[in-house]
Amino acid sequence: MSLLEMSSATDGMSQDAWGRLNLACREQQVILDNAGAGIAFMRSRCIVRCNQRFVEIYGFGSTLKAVGCSTESLYPDHAAFLALGEEAYPVMQSGKPFKTEVQMRRKDGRLFWTHLTGTLVSPGDPEGGSIWIIDDIDEQKHARAQLETVLAEQNLVLANCMVGIVYLQDRTVTRCNESFEQTFGYATGELKGKSSRAWYQNDTDWLAAGHACYEPLNRGLTFVGEMLLCKKDGTPIHCDVRAKAIDPLQPAAGSIWIAMDITARKQAEAALLSAQADLEKQVELRTRELAETVYALERKAAEHEKSESRIQHMAHFDALTSLPNRVLLADRCTHALRVAQRNQQHVALMFLDLDNFKTINDSLGHKVGDEVLVEFAARLKSVVRDQDTVARLGGDEFILLLPETDAAGAAMVADKLLRATAPFFTVLTHELAVTPSIGVALFPEDGSDLDALSRCADAAMYQAKEGGRNGYRFFTPELQARSDRKLLLGNALRRALEQGELELHYQPQMSLITGATVGVEALLRWTHPTLGSISPAEFIPVAESTGLILPIGEWVIRTAAAQLADWLAHGVEPITMAVNLSAVQFRNPDLPKLVRRIIEDYRLPPHLIELELTEGAAMTDPASAVAVMNELHGLGIRVSIDDFGTDYSSLSFLRRFQVYKLKIDQSFTRDITIDADDKAIVGAIISMAKSLGLQTIAEGVETPGQMEYLREQGCTEMQGYYYSHPLGADQFEAFVSRPAPLQ
Repeated sequence: MSLLEMSSATDGMSQDAWGRLNLACREQQVILDNAGAGIAFMRSRCIVRCNQRFVEIYGFGSTLKAVGCSTESLYPDHAAFLALGEEAYPVMQSGKPFKTEVQMRRKDGRLFWTHLTGTLVSPGDPEGGSIWIIDDIDEQKHARAQLETVLAEQNLVLANCMVGIVYLQDRTVTRCNESFEQTFGYATGELKGKSSRAWYQNDTDWLAAGHACYEPLNRGLTFVGEMLLCKKDGTPIHCDVRAKAIDPLQPAAGSIWIAMDITARKQAEAALLSAQADLEKQVELRTRELAETVYALERKAAEHEKSESRIQHMAHFDALTSLPNRVLLADRCTHALRVAQRNQQHVALMFLDLDNFKTINDSLGHKVGDEVLVEFAARLKSVVRDQDTVARLGGDEFILLLPETDAAGAAMVADKLLRATAPFFTVLTHELAVTPSIGVALFPEDGSDLDALSRCADAAMYQAKEGGRNGYRFFTPELQARSDRKLLLGNALRRALEQGELELHYQPQMSLITGATVGVEALLRWTHPTLGSISPAEFIPVAESTGLILPIGEWVIRTAAAQLADWLAHGVEPITMAVNLSAVQFRNPDLPKLVRRIIEDYRLPPHLIELELTEGAAMTDPASAVAVMNELHGLGIRVSIDDFGTDYSSLSFLRRFQVYKLKIDQSFTRDITIDADDKAIVGAIISMAKSLGLQTIAEGVETPGQMEYLREQGCTEMQGYYYSHPLGADQFEAFVSRPAPLQ
C-alpha cells in the first residue's frame, strides 16, 4: 500500500488506531523479511510487492527492481505461463490454496525447480490479486535424480555380476542377485526373507560360521574364507566367501556377502591329488613334483609374509586415514615420555575433535564424512614435524603427540592447525567448513602417562567447544575440578532414581483468554543427601552424556502421567501435562511406543499429554524429527517447540512438523516492556504462529506489563512467577481448585 493510499484509507482514524495499523504493517514486514521462502503479492499479472527471499530466488537484485515486473517473465515461456494459470486459478477461486512443483526462470535466464503455493486474496474477486509462496527446490530435484541414477547403476551391477551377491540383515536375506539364486538352485525371489541357515548343511555349521564371520565384520574388517555349503536340493557346494559389514558402527544395518562356486576347482584339486599319488611311482616325474612342491611352498611363504605384514599394519594403523592408531600411539607416547623425563623436557599432547561432524555424516552420508576425515588427517600431518605423531582414535577424534614441546610451542602448533583447517574442504562437489576444537595437556604438569594426559586434553577440548568451537584451550586445575564434579554427579545420578532423590514440581500454565489454568509443566528436581539441591542445567547434560537420560526421562513421563491421572480422579478439570524431552530421548526410536504404553497404563486421553522439544533437537535431523512427530501425532500426543527463536529456525521444516504450540523463550519475554527488539521478535513469533495455525505460550512472565503486552499481541497462554512458582503436587491441586483470578 502506498503512502497516498494509506493516507486515504486511514482518514478519520484515531491516533491509537493509526498506531496499531502502523505496528501491524511493521510486524508484517518483519515476517516477510525473515521468511525462509519467497513471498510475492501479484495483481494484473504484475509483481506488486515481494520479500527479500523472493528477490534472491529470482535474481532481481532488490525488491524495487522486482516490483512492476510482468509475472510472465518468471516462466520458461508463454505456454508455461498460460498452462499454470489455467491449472491454478480454478483451484484458488474455489477458496483453496493451489500447490505444485514447476520449473521457473531466474532473471539471468536459468531455469530452476520451485514449489509454488498460491492463494487469492479474495476468492470471489480474482482481480483483487494473489499471494504466492515460492520454495527453491532445484538442488533437491537434481539430488533426487542423481540418487535414482546411482540406484539404477547398482541394480545393473547386481543383475549382471557373475558372482553371487546377497544382503543379510540379522542373518536374513533382504536382497540377492540372480547369480546367487542360480548358484544355490532357488527360483527368482524365493530367498527373500529366508534365514541364511537355508544354505548350510546343519545347525552346527551355521552357528560356527556366525562366530567366525561376524567378529571381524563388527570390527570393520572383511571376512574372506572357503565354506562348504549346500544347494536347495541338499547338494554340497564349495564356495569362496567374502563379507563386509555395511556399517561396523551399526551392526543392525546388515552385511554384504559375495559367494563364488569353486566346487569344480575343489574337485579338480582332489583329482590332482589322486593323480599325484599315482605319479609318485614314476621316478621320472618325482623331480617335477618336487619342484612344484618347492614352488608352492615358496609362494605360500611369500603370501604368509605378506599377510603378516598386512596384519602388522592393520594392528598399528587406522584403516581409513593410515594414521597411527591407539596401539601405536601408546607405544610412541611411552617412549617420548621416557626420553622427556630423562632429559627434563616437556611433551605436549593435543586432543582434536571436529565441530559438527555428525551433521556432515547425517546430511551428506558416510562416504563424504570419510573423505573429510582423510583430507583433515592430511592437513594435520602437513603442519607437524617428522618426530611428531598424528593419530586417529576413531570417529572424528585425533591426538597429536609433540615431543620436546612446551606451552609456547604447543600454542604455535595449535594456531597453525587452525589456519591449516580454515580453508573449505572440497569433497564430491561439496564445499564444507570443517573446524576443530583442540585441548592441550602438558607433561609433566598435567599427567605422567597417556591416559592421564588424554583425560586432561579431552577436558580442555570440551572447554574449547563450550567457548565457541574452532579454537584451543590448555588444561587447568579448574577444568580438572569441573571434570571431577561431572564424574561425581554421574556416579551419584546412577543411584538417584532408586534412592528416591528425584521429584517433580509443577508450574501452572494460564490461558490469556479466559484466565483459567489450562495446563501444567512438569519440572524435574534433584536433591542429593550431601550435595544438596542440584540444578537441572548441571545434571541434565551429565544424564545425557552417561545415557541415564533414557531411564530418568521414562520415569519423568510416567510420574507426570500418574500424577495427572490422580488429579483427574480427584475432580480436577482436565488440563494439559507438559513434559520436556531431551535430544537424546527424542532420537530414541522407541519413544512413541513408550508414551503410548504409559498413557494406556494410566488410561489418559492422549491429547492431555504434551511433549516439549527444543528447536535444536528437532533440527539436528529434521527428516527423522518429522517421522517421530507424525507417529506421536497419530497417537493423539501433542508436541510443542520449546525455547522458540533461540536456535536455528526453518520455516520450511516448521510447516512439516506436527506441532501445535510454540513456547516463547523467557529471554525474549523478560524485556518486552522496555526493549523494542524483543517486542518485535515476540510479536513476529505470535503472528507467524497464528498464520500457521499454532498456539503460543510465553514462559518467564513476571509482571502485569508483560502479561498485558502478550495478551494484546494474541498470545494464547503464559506461565511464570507472576501467575505461580513451581508447586508440589498437593500444592498444585489446591492452587488449581481456587477460582480463576480476575483478568
